[in-house]
Amino acid sequence: MARDLNHAMNYAEKWLDLIKKPGLPDTETARWIIDESKDNFANYFNRNWLEYRKSVTESGQWAAVEWTGRGAEFEDVLGRKYIDFLGGYGMMSHGWAHPEVVAAVQAQLMRTPMPSQELIDPLRGVLARLMADVTPGNLSYSWFAASGTEAVEAAIKIAKLYTGKSAFIVAVKAFHGKTMGSLSLMGKSDYRQPLGTLYGGQVYHVPFGDADAVEKQLEICEKVGIGVAGVIFEPIQGEAGAIVPPDDFWPRIRAATQKYGTLLIADEVQTGLGRTGKLWGVDHWNVTPDILTSAKALGGGVMPVSAVCTTEEIFKPMMYPNPFMHTTTTGGGALACSAAIAAINVTLRENLPLQAAEKGAYMMPKLLELAARYPSVYKSVTGKGLLIGQHFQSPEIGYKVAAGMFKRGVVVAGTLTSAQTIRIEPPLVITYQEIDEGLNRLSDTVEEVAKTL
Repeated sequence: MARDLNHAMNYAEKWLDLIKKPGLPDTETARWIIDESKDNFANYFNRNWLEYRKSVTESGQWAAVEWTGRGAEFEDVLGRKYIDFLGGYGMMSHGWAHPEVVAAVQAQLMRTPMPSQELIDPLRGVLARLMADVTPGNLSYSWFAASGTEAVEAAIKIAKLYTGKSAFIVAVKAFHGKTMGSLSLMGKSDYRQPLGTLYGGQVYHVPFGDADAVEKQLEICEKVGIGVAGVIFEPIQGEAGAIVPPDDFWPRIRAATQKYGTLLIADEVQTGLGRTGKLWGVDHWNVTPDILTSAKALGGGVMPVSAVCTTEEIFKPMMYPNPFMHTTTTGGGALACSAAIAAINVTLRENLPLQAAEKGAYMMPKLLELAARYPSVYKSVTGKGLLIGQHFQSPEIGYKVAAGMFKRGVVVAGTLTSAQTIRIEPPLVITYQEIDEGLNRLSDTVEEVAKTL
């Protein structure tokens, strides 16, 4: 495609006019937006992405193109309404466009969107102080970026710097991100194998929830002289399908890492800030990790922001002798920090962890009863709080259920490392009426799918 600067300028201006215009567009414009979006995705973004999206494959002539939302409901560009049982893969814990988070970002936007990087930008310090207030134990220093995978990359670097070791122990079916270092920790070949050699240090995968395996791997590494910098797990595996470990798992691996002089890293990118019914996933087992990563809900569903948090002692190699050991120009910018500050405030004031616990306790028996009623469809239902995995008998059944839900105006999605699993991960602010309506539509869908088996 030849460079065309005039087209770029005119095309940008047309879309800026649409962005600035309040409300839904007229039907003709809405259909143009749909067609234009499909064309842009196919020819300039990722053609195969479209084929995997139920919003395209299940919407008939006019695909579903999201336009606006509030709470746990959103509308597409044609005004069709959907109940959000997906929550942006955990990003929308506060709901779509929480007014307090949006207001904080708008106010900061009018002051200064990004810092100079040379002077002291106050909000970065405020957010770091807040993270020290809300994280477990004596985690007191934080570093900020935009995505969960960046937080994991920083955690890898901090662990290596502090321990002087290079190996990591992680879980099968783990998901920690897709940049090269964090991808090396992933527990599924689909995303690793096509890229060949990844992280240069040793990475050992063990079954999730198997404390014996972790202890044995640490013992073996000690005996053969392999230095393990960190043991990193999700408190509850998200992309594997909301897999909850045995209650002795986290206390035992905490004791084992301390015994062998290895850092314990909790990847709370998906579980953090209330998703599982506690402020942090590790709070279910009263365990304090050495390093904790956070993202997704940290930005309140408004701005991308992530954090890696650790103790002053462990963070020292990031400060001395070189305070620029790990930096990013845009990470921890003023807009991102303002969103996170507001998100933390809302999380605590509205007690979103308790909401997740109570609403999860309300949903789980209904889902288990549905699974018991249709054993040809379901294998099991797992999870805590509002991180729930519906495990179906096959990936094909899972797709039929997700597609049927979408046709009925409820958005769900699969998981990246468990193809037969459909997640239920709605905004924590979802109402009980919305839960009931979503579950009714799920029941109708499952009944329909069961008749085809």
